[in-house]
Amino acid sequence: MKKSFATLIAFLCLSTSVSASPLPQPGDYFLISRDAAGQFVGSHKLFKDFAPDMNEVNYCASAYYVRSSSVAWTQLEVERGNVVHVEYNFGRGWRPICANPEQEVTLKDVGVLVSAREYLANLENDKPATSRLAAFGAMFRPANSENPEGSFHSR
Repeated sequence: MKKSFATLIAFLCLSTSVSASPLPQPGDYFLISRDAAGQFVGSHKLFKDFAPDMNEVNYCASAYYVRSSSVAWTQLEVERGNVVHVEYNFGRGWRPICANPEQEVTLKDVGVLVSAREYLANLENDKPATSRLAAFGAMFRPANSENPEGSFHSR
């Protein structure tokens, strides 16, 4: 029992450290929104490598891969009166490398023909609500379970 508990804890620690990369690393590129005072409001990551559901775009003559939702978010941030730049994390802070990305890439450029607000609202409506606890529990549910809603003890 102790060995399986220790294995579970080790697995959780490793899986958390591997997947917990939302913290920007030196060399990362982001679309960063700042308010009129220059304070950080939000960000979306830009990628240098292709991945599914990504679009190749160019900001200030540099190629990136971006999600359509990031392009929509950029447009909404500008509508809200915030300033968005492409910024580079050089390890000790952020360096703006491209101004006005909303003028360089639009939703039409990534194949979206509705407004940014409508596009993001549709994305939210299409996603089923899942709590972290439910997702964690699904990892331990057998694939051939006849009653996925039942508890582990009732099987």
